Amino acid sequence: MARGFRRRGRGRDLRYAAKLDDIERSVLVGLMEQVVELLDAPPAVEPGPGAGVDGAGGDAFDQIVNGMGGLGQGVSLRAEDQSDWPDLGPVPEDARSFGDRDPALQRLLPHGNRADDQVSAEFRRLTEDGLRRRKTDNLTQSMLALRREGPLELDEPGARAFLVALTDVRLVLGERLGLREDVDVERLEAVVPTLADDDPVVYAAAVYDFLTWLQETLAETMLSGLGRG
Repeated sequence: MARGFRRRGRGRDLRYAAKLDDIERSVLVGLMEQVVELLDAPPAVEPGPGAGVDGAGGDAFDQIVNGMGGLGQGVSLRAEDQSDWPDLGPVPEDARSFGDRDPALQRLLPHGNRADDQVSAEFRRLTEDGLRRRKTDNLTQSMLALRREGPLELDEPGARAFLVALTDVRLVLGERLGLREDVDVERLEAVVPTLADDDPVVYAAAVYDFLTWLQETLAETMLSGLGRG
């Protein structure tokens, strides 16, 4: 059974440690690999500046993990694999893609100015490659940590990278589930009990809850140590 992150040691020996079984690690690595693939996908061709831009613990946790049993890492983040999921409703303006750009990628790489297409295109030209590399580096570093034998232990830089990597995975999975506002979470919670146990949406929602729980334990543990010096 998974255990959330806890602090170990102090100073240079400080580590953030969690216990995850092989299935849980496989789920995380599989999702992170897919986000790296999404970030590495060839970018949509966009016009240059001046041409304009066209387009964009406890019982509850035990139930989550029990629901994951046997399914391994079988969560797809590819947009085409969610075509038969419940209707997610319109994409809100702040998550809208440029042209055929994947909305999930837009969540990872938002444009810099919603009101000015020319400024937005220039912002993307100057910053997007670097942002893709940083996100990919965080995900790759986190996958290496998950693949090491023994408890998951992260030093301070590794913990920051892992926290950002979890954020990016949650952004993509949340987009696939249509989770863009609080009301969307409530909608999903209402839909899941009406679905069959083997419905992929049920599994994806459970994994999303697992990601949220794990991220919260890491963030809270890191924040709790700020006052300790």
